Amino acid sequence: MKAKDILNFSIRASTGYKFRTFLILIAMAIGVASVVVLTSLGEGARQYVTSQFSSLGTNLLIILPGRSETTGGPPPMLGETPRDLTLDDAIALKRSSAIRLISPITVGSAPVSWKQLERDVIIVGSTSELYEVRHLSMSLGRFLPSGDHRRGEALCVLGNKVKKELFANQSPLGEWVRIGDRRFRVTGILAKKGQSLGFDMSDVVIIPVASAQSLFNTASLFRVLVQASNREAIPRAREAILKTIRERHDGEDDITIITQDAILSTFDRILNTLTLTVAGIAAISLAVAGILIMNVMLIAVSQRKTEIGLIKALGATRHQIMRLFLAEAIILSISGAFLGLIIAFTGVLLLAKIFPDFPVLIPSWAVAIAVGVSLLTGLVFGVFPAQRAAKLDPVQALSRR
Repeated sequence: MKAKDILNFSIRASTGYKFRTFLILIAMAIGVASVVVLTSLGEGARQYVTSQFSSLGTNLLIILPGRSETTGGPPPMLGETPRDLTLDDAIALKRSSAIRLISPITVGSAPVSWKQLERDVIIVGSTSELYEVRHLSMSLGRFLPSGDHRRGEALCVLGNKVKKELFANQSPLGEWVRIGDRRFRVTGILAKKGQSLGFDMSDVVIIPVASAQSLFNTASLFRVLVQASNREAIPRAREAILKTIRERHDGEDDITIITQDAILSTFDRILNTLTLTVAGIAAISLAVAGILIMNVMLIAVSQRKTEIGLIKALGATRHQIMRLFLAEAIILSISGAFLGLIIAFTGVLLLAKIFPDFPVLIPSWAVAIAVGVSLLTGLVFGVFPAQRAAKLDPVQALSRR
């Protein structure tokens, strides 16, 4: 029996029982579509987190006051901060050649008003380096000027949303706004940046760090953003930060340094594990489809005893009978996988339109695995019915016994 004959026979057998074939195709398609779509969502989540951290800046180290450690006793407590992280500490970091830029940050909330309009806004105190470190861009005017970080000039930059709510369509450049009990002149408007790790840069007002410390009556910094000279310099920059702060804080390592790469690698491991887990769960439906193929084909064997007996009476061997039924199982698996891919791609396109900011991409390896598993499932679960058909005695089969 030639391969062409086996293929034609299997196709006619598959289309002979339309409802049975339809059920198998739907079961296999759902399994394949589930694997591909869930894997795409996991991969999209990984890329989304990566892009969010990349928007913070490149070659970034974040210094937080206080050492993140357990101090013993139930429950574990965060290590206390022996000394505040100050503006002078941040300025001292510039001595290292591994460090390109530093951006000290103070954060607070205060009412911002212009004429009769007023609202509470997050106030970010920083320096001109924040613009490059955080990859900001301006829609109007200019950012904070460079100069002595200890000077508290009465200048401010408005977020896009703050500008619209206070000034509507008017240009705020050169206007004076009141922040708390002080007046600041507007030098620029940030371009719309949107959410970045839950922090909306369109809904902030940026002022010089020294002005923010005076406004909120604090000498402590919220954190310090440090940009290393290059990717290879990140370990050297980290050591330089620890050494400088240790010298200034009486030998104490009372800061926590978070590197951007460490955060990304941690999230990457978590999301990759999550992606594989949900793909594995979805793959269970492929096993269910395989069981359905086996059961339906076992029924087909009993329904087609006469046909099988006639083929064996004409000289077909056991191996040829097995190939006929295995070919049918593979054809059903391939057709189901193809239908599942169509459903998956359609679903991903719909998700991309509904959630345009979320990257939903189908990884090629997910498609290969889903199709491969569906073929393997059809082959494995088609073996038993094929063996049963091959073992039928032609005389008994023709007499329907």
